[in-house]
Amino acid sequence: MWRRYRRLPRNVFTIGLVSLLNDASSEIIYPLLPLFLTLVLGASPKVIGIIEGAAESISSLLKLFAGYFSDRRGRRKGFVVFGYAVANAVRPLLAFATSWYQVLAIRLTDRVGKGVRTAPRDALIADAVRPEERGIAFGFHRAMDHAGAMIGPLIGFLFIYFFAADRNRLTAHDYTKIFLLASVPALAAVLVAAIFLREREEKPQAHTLGISLRLSLTGFDSNFKKFLVVVALFTLSNSSDAFLIKRASDVGVSALSIPLLWAALHASKVLSSLVGGDLSDRLGRKTMIAAGWFLYAAVYTGFAFVSSAGEAWMLFLIYGIYFGLAEGTEKALVADLVRPEQRGTAFGLYNLAFSVTVLPASLLMGFIWDWRGATTAFILSGCLGASAALLLLTLVRTRTEQSATS
Repeated sequence: MWRRYRRLPRNVFTIGLVSLLNDASSEIIYPLLPLFLTLVLGASPKVIGIIEGAAESISSLLKLFAGYFSDRRGRRKGFVVFGYAVANAVRPLLAFATSWYQVLAIRLTDRVGKGVRTAPRDALIADAVRPEERGIAFGFHRAMDHAGAMIGPLIGFLFIYFFAADRNRLTAHDYTKIFLLASVPALAAVLVAAIFLREREEKPQAHTLGISLRLSLTGFDSNFKKFLVVVALFTLSNSSDAFLIKRASDVGVSALSIPLLWAALHASKVLSSLVGGDLSDRLGRKTMIAAGWFLYAAVYTGFAFVSSAGEAWMLFLIYGIYFGLAEGTEKALVADLVRPEQRGTAFGLYNLAFSVTVLPASLLMGFIWDWRGATTAFILSGCLGASAALLLLTLVRTRTEQSATS
């Protein structure tokens, strides 16, 4: 397996490094943001749902347009560099936020950058490798992304441990310094993308492909369309991870331990992504995705009944395995189900499937939490996730399955 990783192209390694640096920046902030919102700014779970749901929705919507235009232009690097630059320019402004409205505005702008870069970046990865290497390429990328997300919280933990006056209850001034610290790896991410990322040598142009590229599902395989519907259903169960952090805090995980918990989650994601990407090339994409979604459903059901910090730690570690099994494999399956000249648009549509339900998912979690409590909210999410996994197994047919029956 490790020999296959060493043969990956330069662009895959470059994009992996950029993602590592970018996530090191964002994940210094993200695990502490729910605590900042609730303890410093006085926000409720409902407000957290609004902020995170709206942020991810605008991100997913923009991924559609960015992917489409990168197909039209036949060039992707500019979208990737611009997206990282926008996000990393505004993220440190959280240091000066004094209301949740300001946090919402900053998070929305941050996610605009993510929306612009993600689909073209994923298309660059798919363009760079052969079909039989897609699982391992996307698995490597997700592993690097999660490695950065593991490093970031550790930086935050060290800062809290050595510089915070009260390690278990941070002041507004502590949050300001931590959020500013996040600008350092953010700048490095933009520079690496601008200097080392390369367009592929042969760039497809819309007028030379003999097809009319349209911002619609016209021309896409029916299995790809079914997959998008199932992804949208699964996303309805997949609310912001900020709720998991709040749940952990409620059952006794201290402010000092939250960054360590978040780092441990991403360590689990790193290891499982490296293994999961390779297994998806060998065992099949659909099997791996369904296994990941069933595991997700089990973890969320566990969060419904968690009662101690130790149980929260165990659930977070298992939760990381879901990402390794499903996250990169979903993107590899998208590339499998469409033609090469459709990939940018296809990744945009895939992310649009998230945007359709990502805001309702976080709003639903927040409102049910406020109305009926955390237990009911997490049980509902688990049931929706398991239902999506069953529909994936019964409705979507991969190209291998279609070839076997033709």
